[in-house]
Amino acid sequence: MTKGTPSMGKRSRGKTHIRCRRCGRHSYNVRKKYCAACGFGRSKRIREYKWEKKRVIAGVKRSI
Repeated sequence: MTKGTPSMGKRSRGKTHIRCRRCGRHSYNVRKKYCAACGFGRSKRIREYKWEKKRVIAGVKRSI
């Protein structure tokens, strides 16, 4: 069994991600059978985190 640089060449043969049935993004992992974007295959709920969204501070005006 080899590891390191020679093993990295084997990664380029097939497709890691395909288009997701639920969200339509190119994030469905073929081997792990779940979508990295929406969580399809792992949970029934849509994958969503608070840190993904930009927080808007109320009462602060910014000049562009």
